[in-house]
Amino acid sequence: MKLVTYSEPRKQSRTRPGLLWGNWILDLQDIPTLASKLAVKAPKRISKLANLSSTLDLVASGAKMLDDLQSLSWRIFNRLDPARLPRTLKNLDETRLHPPIPRPPLLRDFYAFEEHVKAARARRGLQIPQEWYDFPAFYYSNPGKVYGPEDEVPRPSYSKALDYELEVACVLGKTGIDVSEDEAESFIAGYSIMNDWSARDVQEKEMKIGLGPAKAKDFATSLGPWIVTPDELQDKRASGGRFDLTMRARVNGKQLSNGNMRTIHWTFPQMIARASQSVELHAGEVFGSGTVGTGSILELGPEVHHWLNPGDVVELEIERLGTLRNRIIESSNSKS
Repeated sequence: MKLVTYSEPRKQSRTRPGLLWGNWILDLQDIPTLASKLAVKAPKRISKLANLSSTLDLVASGAKMLDDLQSLSWRIFNRLDPARLPRTLKNLDETRLHPPIPRPPLLRDFYAFEEHVKAARARRGLQIPQEWYDFPAFYYSNPGKVYGPEDEVPRPSYSKALDYELEVACVLGKTGIDVSEDEAESFIAGYSIMNDWSARDVQEKEMKIGLGPAKAKDFATSLGPWIVTPDELQDKRASGGRFDLTMRARVNGKQLSNGNMRTIHWTFPQMIARASQSVELHAGEVFGSGTVGTGSILELGPEVHHWLNPGDVVELEIERLGTLRNRIIESSNSKS
């Protein structure tokens, strides 16, 4: 399944949770009534969909709800005729997509691709520290500044070295503490694309202090265009919780980055196990993978492409997960 958060601009509607089917969106709240009209037998828990107001509510409903929804949705879509039910289905082209989880309860970003770590540190004349191989490291980003597909992202007024980062993200669907690596995969409700926007000139100075990035990162994270549930990716499974998914990034139509999720060193189950040690995780939390190899201008070097400027369009594309596109604009606080 593909889970979306959408609105209908022409109707000035609030954001709603839905299922994406081709070029059509089915609102979650319409599903119980629609199943009844189509004479599709639905499990009792499906009736609760009528009271869900967000995708976060859905993933927090648990794996059994998602499993029932997956089974039911296939039967509904196989009986639907979009031409005869225009009020039930929304055309994707006539809606606006928002971040699938507009305000995550918590946003962690990891540092899991060895190629990126090696290349980025080499730019500063550094090697990978041995501690990186001991456990998956992460920092906390800002869940209050999450952008969706096609949103305009302001370049922070205090930076002249804006960069993108091509990442996979997972969204948790369960609550738990001290989760073992073996059970951690069951905590994943789905996957999405993440862009961890970075102010490299600010980051360079912050990292010298030794506390980690802060103002270099907290101004923007992009997420979307939807959440893809794990069942959609099983034929692309590689080793140890990895997936064989091509990852690409383009700026103004020119491809700069080309990587693959299967090269990740620390897997999402390992990240979840690490983060949950003596800490309770909650449904809806987002885990970013960190940048795939070649997935940033920092690695490629400004000689390959200049730092991002207002007007630049950045597209992150991951096989099976879609394309996350944003345009950079000038910050309203920028000095003329």
